This record gives sequence, structure tokens and C-alpha cells, in this order.
Amino acid sequence: MVRFLTIAALSLALTAAVQAADSKLDYDHQEQWKAARDTAQSPIDIVTADALPAGKDEPAALQFDHLRAPAEVVDNGHAVEVETNTTQATIRGRHFTLAQFHFHARSEHTLDGRHFPLEGHFVFKAQDGRLAVVAVMYDSGAANAQVQALLDDLSHKTGHPGSDEIDINGLLPAKRGYYHYLGSLTTPPLTENVEWYVLPAPVTMSQRQIDGFVAHYRHNNRNLQPRNGRPLIHYEG
Repeated sequence: MVRFLTIAALSLALTAAVQAADSKLDYDHQEQWKAARDTAQSPIDIVTADALPAGKDEPAALQFDHLRAPAEVVDNGHAVEVETNTTQATIRGRHFTLAQFHFHARSEHTLDGRHFPLEGHFVFKAQDGRLAVVAVMYDSGAANAQVQALLDDLSHKTGHPGSDEIDINGLLPAKRGYYHYLGSLTTPPLTENVEWYVLPAPVTMSQRQIDGFVAHYRHNNRNLQPRNGRPLIHYEG
């Protein structure tokens, strides 16, 4: 049975996560990160052959609304982050609001051992404080207009937070199948009981755009963590 954290505990975890975001993280010495660690950490290698199919009676779809939203692009000290709170999601039948999304180079999760150049984490929060992260893989290919808008905003700050709009749909794959497991935040305090939805269908951006992110953070991915027998569910979409 899934264990739920109290609202107070999650609030403390979020506060600590924000404090951690204010300082650079040493990704070359991750063993020195100060955090409470247990046996359900993220990221993991998604071994597709180990995944169990989602039940047919399970409300498994990821549905997104209000995808065109005001956003502010910031450098939070360890990642390029986009702050926005307009986009809504229905995840397995429950309502969530997008708090922010950010990027890791290279990907934190792997698919059958394969890394992607970038991974985006779309962090959703429910009214009771529960966290769900939708992970999107990015690969080299056709240029992406929405990615370019983010990079342009990061390079030329207007000084008016929230004045720019982004079409988040352009940052998500058309195929919304996913691999689901329970894990943790991937930065201190590494709080567990976070729902993960890893979308295997990649979104493309040009190599120049990838280089634009890498120019800010070349190595800000946490090391892979053991799965420790946690269930891995696959929803085809």
C-alpha cells in the first residue's frame, strides 16, 4: 500500500528543496549531499522488460490543460528552471498544478541503460501537497521553437517576471505513454514518496539548443539509484 506523507512533512521537504536550490550542488561528490536517504530513491534505470502493464480499470492517462502559460526562466543555481503555475494536470484521475519545470544534462533516468542528452522534470503538486514529476527525454534532431523561446528568455532577461508566455505542449511528446514508479526528489533533501511518470518518447531539439543548456550546466544529473524491488508500471498511452 502506498504510504502518504503528511502535508506538514511535504511542506518541510519543499522548503528544504527551495533552500537547496539557492546554492550550487556538487554533482562530482554526490555522496556528500546532506539528506535523509532510504531505499526508494531516484533516478533509476527504466528496464522496460521488468515493467508490468497498467490495469485496464486504472485511470492511467496523463491529461494536461492550460498549456499556454506565463512563465519566468531562471538559473536556480543548479539547473535552468521555468517557474509557472497555470498549467493543470489530471494524473491517474487526480488533480495537480504545475509548479515549475527544469532540465538536467545528461538525463537522470535511463531507458534500458541509455542516457539522453537532456531530461526535463515537470514538477506537479496536488492540493494535499503530494508531488508528481513528469520526466521528458530530449534528443538531438529538429529545432524546437519553444525550447528556443526558453533559451532566448534566459539570455535576455526582461526584468518582468511572468510577462512571457510559453506553449508547454511543444515541450511534451505527442505520445503520452509512461513508466510509473515511486521514488524521490533528485536533489537534497531527496525526499521520498514522490510519484514519477517517465515518458519514453523523446522530444527533439537541435544540437545547438542542447548546447545552449549544456553551456549553463554540463553535468547536473544525479547518479542512478537501485530500484530495490519497487514496482514499475507501464502505460502504453
